[in-house]
Amino acid sequence: MMGKLDDMMRFQETALSLRGQRQQILASNIANADTPNFKARDVDFNKALQGALARSKTSAAAPSEMAKTSSAHLSSKVLPTLGGAPLLYANTAQGNIDGNTVDMDVQRNQFTDNALRYEVGLTLVSSKIKGMFTAIQGQ
Repeated sequence: MMGKLDDMMRFQETALSLRGQRQQILASNIANADTPNFKARDVDFNKALQGALARSKTSAAAPSEMAKTSSAHLSSKVLPTLGGAPLLYANTAQGNIDGNTVDMDVQRNQFTDNALRYEVGLTLVSSKIKGMFTAIQGQ
């Protein structure tokens, strides 16, 4: 019973953490909507969540950096990731003259969708904790 509860809480903790990080990425896109040559970024949330959960099951330690066989190899810190999934450049339907790829309508929709999903996750965790307190208190 405790194992299932621990797994559920770990899943929700990971999902909420990734949602919060994605929210920062989307907010950065919106903030840079008028920056010339800014390229909007996003992440495949499902891949990021799967990667983060796989890493948390195999090892509680932080992932180590890959070994380099040559000094010319790039550091893994150069390539940003979220939960092991790479940050992708957003696809644009119509480019801007200044090279900026932020589509404000798309970004606002993604920002709102991510925020709602974050709120649902918090509500779910809160209701599970309230249910546990009720069971413990016997009321």
